Amino acid sequence: MDPDDTPVPYQKLVALADHLFEHCEDDVSCLSPMLDALESDTRNELLSSDLLNAFQVFHYFFRINPDELVQERLELEPASSLQRGVKIDEIDLVDLIFSVKNHEPAIIVSDGETVLQTFTGKTAYAQGLKYIENPPY
Repeated sequence: MDPDDTPVPYQKLVALADHLFEHCEDDVSCLSPMLDALESDTRNELLSSDLLNAFQVFHYFFRINPDELVQERLELEPASSLQRGVKIDEIDLVDLIFSVKNHEPAIIVSDGETVLQTFTGKTAYAQGLKYIENPPY
């Protein structure tokens, strides 16, 4: 994302992110309610920027900590990469992909070539896992 294209000045986002990290350090359970308290435009800009990582966004939307491997994968990706989606797990030959479209979280279940199912909203991760456990195919 080009920092100059944001409705919120980039310098303001950087200062805000610095403040959040000073207060919460690496504690995503502290960060999520602080993000909730922000104005929606500012929050949405942070959630889609390179200032947060994908795990922080995952926790913000789902309020859970995934298993360690999923968390590590998400920590290595900037939040901006969620616009195109990030593969977070492979279970029984299907991929779980986390993305954010129009400020809404989505979990996409794919066989690597075809999207089998897409779940959106705060329960998308749990729905994606449940779909893989009991596949209709």
